[in-house]
Amino acid sequence: MTPRAILPRLVPGIAIAGLAIWLALDRDSLDPALIESSIRDLGLWAPLGHVVLFALATVFFVPGAIFGLAGGALFGPLWGTVLNLAGAILGASASFLIARFLAADWVRRKAGVRLERLIAGVEAEGWRFVAFTRLVPLFPFNLLNYALGLTRVPLTHYVLASLVCMAPGTLAYTWLGHAGREAL
Repeated sequence: MTPRAILPRLVPGIAIAGLAIWLALDRDSLDPALIESSIRDLGLWAPLGHVVLFALATVFFVPGAIFGLAGGALFGPLWGTVLNLAGAILGASASFLIARFLAADWVRRKAGVRLERLIAGVEAEGWRFVAFTRLVPLFPFNLLNYALGLTRVPLTHYVLASLVCMAPGTLAYTWLGHAGREAL
């Protein structure tokens, strides 16, 4: 079976796995003090662990605000922003590439005229469309990563526009996490 042939089964499978993981999470494990303790126990591995968890959360549609706030509380406003942005960009890029290599051709074959026009419009604007959607918080971050992977927007344009335009929001969430920790 070719990768393209398994796509119709793989994409729903990833979505179901992500939903199952999210539903299986023990809500008590989302306690900020427990998260902080667990991450601090990692020692020097904590920053890498945070980035990897943030990236995986992005791929599996777990809300990134949790990690953004935690990054600020754990690593402070400067390093928290750097680590949060790294995790968000890695996760967004992974989602983009999953959609690009596993779904883009299939979607193009199945797309109707309206969807083809929408994709063509996004591709014509390229990095400007990515920048707009990153700066205007109307579009769900995790879904947008996959949707943009269905286009032919170059990966470098996607990553650079995302990096620059996600930085202000990332700083805000990180600072909020840091300020919340300081207030306690």
